[in-house]
Amino acid sequence: MKPLAEPMSGEDCRAEPLTQAHRDLLREACAEDPDIWQIYYVSYAPDQFDQSFEELLQRSWLPFALYDREAFAGMSCYLNLDDSRQTLEIGSTYYRPSHRGTGFNRRCKDMMMRHAFDRGYRRIEFRIDSRNARSQAAMKKLGAVREGVMRGDRVTWNGHVRDTVLFAILMDEYEP
Repeated sequence: MKPLAEPMSGEDCRAEPLTQAHRDLLREACAEDPDIWQIYYVSYAPDQFDQSFEELLQRSWLPFALYDREAFAGMSCYLNLDDSRQTLEIGSTYYRPSHRGTGFNRRCKDMMMRHAFDRGYRRIEFRIDSRNARSQAAMKKLGAVREGVMRGDRVTWNGHVRDTVLFAILMDEYEP
């Protein structure tokens, strides 16, 4: 497999590996919607931000800072990479409220999926909290297939036992 952890660009968007240099940009962006963290697995709200950010950089995930042209727009990650199965997940995505509903998600997901498919991955998964209707609708727009619900899949940062909706798209199904 070719390396995934490198800058990428798409249609009026780009991504670069997330580092300590992005801490303040992400902190500011995540503080713009403190209520959204109730439906996330991990909270990046002001009170939890520093601990969550440090843990993110320690995980085996590949986090990226996302830009809409030159404006910092949020983050997303490659996670659960399995080279033997040629699969990975795209997740832990957060966009500033001003970037939601603008087509930015589609452009970013297309960029990230193309980057992964070009590097030999054949299946990309998306795992979404069942309460997150907006993200589920976005997956359908991408052409991802809803494969089912994993009941009681995980306990979130605030103690909620989450049902996770699994979506996936295969390389031969992908139409940018």
